[in-house]
Amino acid sequence: MNKIDSRLKALRTEMQKLNLDAWFISGTDPHSSENIPERWKTRAFISGFKGSYGFIVVTKEAAGLWTDTRYFIQAEEELQGTEIAMHKLRVSDTVLPEVWLTQNLKSGSRVGIDAQTISVVGYRNIQNTLFEKNIELIETSDLFEKLWSNRPQLLTDKIFDLELNFSGKSRIDKQSQIADCLHKSNAVFHVISMLDELAWVFNLRGSDIDYNPVFNGFGFISENESYLFVDENKLTDELRKKLINDGVTLKGYTEFYPFLTSVKNSKIFIDTSTVNYTIYSVLKNNNKIVEGTSILAKLKAIKNSTEITGFKSAMKKDGVAMVEFHSWLKVNIGKSEITEYIIGQKLKEFRSRQKNFKGESFPPIVGYKQHGAIVHLSVGENDALSVEADGILLFDSGGQYSDGTTDITRTVALGEITTQQKIDYTLVLKGMIALTKAIFPVGTKGCNLDILARIPLWENGMNYGHGTGHGVGHFLNVHEGPFAIRQEYNEHSIKPGMVMSNEPAFYREGEYGIRTENMMVCVEKEKTEFGDFLGFETLTLCPIDITLIDLKLMSSEEKNWLNNYHKRVNSELKPFLKEELHSFLDESTTEI
Repeated sequence: MNKIDSRLKALRTEMQKLNLDAWFISGTDPHSSENIPERWKTRAFISGFKGSYGFIVVTKEAAGLWTDTRYFIQAEEELQGTEIAMHKLRVSDTVLPEVWLTQNLKSGSRVGIDAQTISVVGYRNIQNTLFEKNIELIETSDLFEKLWSNRPQLLTDKIFDLELNFSGKSRIDKQSQIADCLHKSNAVFHVISMLDELAWVFNLRGSDIDYNPVFNGFGFISENESYLFVDENKLTDELRKKLINDGVTLKGYTEFYPFLTSVKNSKIFIDTSTVNYTIYSVLKNNNKIVEGTSILAKLKAIKNSTEITGFKSAMKKDGVAMVEFHSWLKVNIGKSEITEYIIGQKLKEFRSRQKNFKGESFPPIVGYKQHGAIVHLSVGENDALSVEADGILLFDSGGQYSDGTTDITRTVALGEITTQQKIDYTLVLKGMIALTKAIFPVGTKGCNLDILARIPLWENGMNYGHGTGHGVGHFLNVHEGPFAIRQEYNEHSIKPGMVMSNEPAFYREGEYGIRTENMMVCVEKEKTEFGDFLGFETLTLCPIDITLIDLKLMSSEEKNWLNNYHKRVNSELKPFLKEELHSFLDESTTEI
């Protein structure tokens, strides 16, 4: 029996002790994190699947993993040899895991879940679906505590203060902002469970989660009170004093749930899409719960002028690193052994030379030829493909700098390319340009804009399965809400100051993948008799491979946009590049 099936057997033993017919595994932590600490990588532990998204259900007789289009290929590979079946999410014939349970369990069955690791909305959705078939959802303890020997502990790395010249707004000013919003929402306190929101509101950063400069903790904040629940070993004496002087009451991380039991007869604001069900369960009986999208998430999404200036500074540094990398690749390809893994290491190396670099913003996605079609590919040293002077290479990477977070994808030609590759590449580029050039009225939502990036592909019977754009945090998580640019409806409109990605793509499974991604910020455009109109300003500064473009498919307006973009890239990056790279930059930004 392999180790995965052995772990499933042990889990079923624990399920039997609790008289459970199934156990639902959300795959996240008590903070609804996308990237999670080693301690909470329960999905990988029980299944071997290492993707960042997916649910697992284990019954007495079967086990399944549900994930989306980004991970279909990866999941099939990583689940091989186990009893776990892969189920597809976000496709037309999706059967959600809770629906699957109603199809595979009898009336009167009991399904367990660790309520710390599921949002209120997630819990309710599962509970309501099961209730229709007379199946009970049971809150259980964390069963992994009994299954996982030598389970990693939470880190105790030090937290550090993000200075005002980077954050642009003090802790006290942010609390005042939140107080105004709470008053309008008829609430007194706001529960803070998302780690990036916690870091943002207290102007603190940490290193508890790879790629995300956050730390484990909770918050509870009102107009006059501010509680931070964190392992105090993570605070220096100096930082502890600064927080106390700013009116922050410090308590231990493990004191959070006991503290909640003492909160009574108050009005508590909770984002039910992110706050875990255990928090809600503790508070609901003795308080009035006000539900809505996190006030902090909405405030954080609109960057202040200092943060936007910081993003622009980070983009220049990132652009320099990308040009240095691309030059290195062109010089060395076909002359020495280069793999996808080495390329990922090189991307980090060139970024690390830049001022205020704090690490990568996510694991680099480097896909050569057929690997390019695996949307969120993550290769190690032993399973990386050798990269040759032939075909195309996709690389999606980003950096964390004190002044901003970056996320960029480029697809480049390494040698001989096909007519079809040029067509596919050009259609993706046309979509990226169309979204960049969009001008739209105030109140427009991401789903209204998503079509602009897809039209060139749709007109040719082509599509991609993931979203087109996500919010990006300021020296925080590279994926940030509450808005998004994707086909699914999202109630949050695009507003000035929001920073986001623009990343249409196309993938031919088993052959190659193409994605071109810039970051951009929403800006005010004009005011007319018909209303106020917004648009986008591109932040990313990096050449787009012109050798892959089929010029016959490009309109004169699209060519003008690309030429003007490349002029800007050239003028803004050249002063920061070594002189020997100037000719390479000039060639990369040649007018078409």
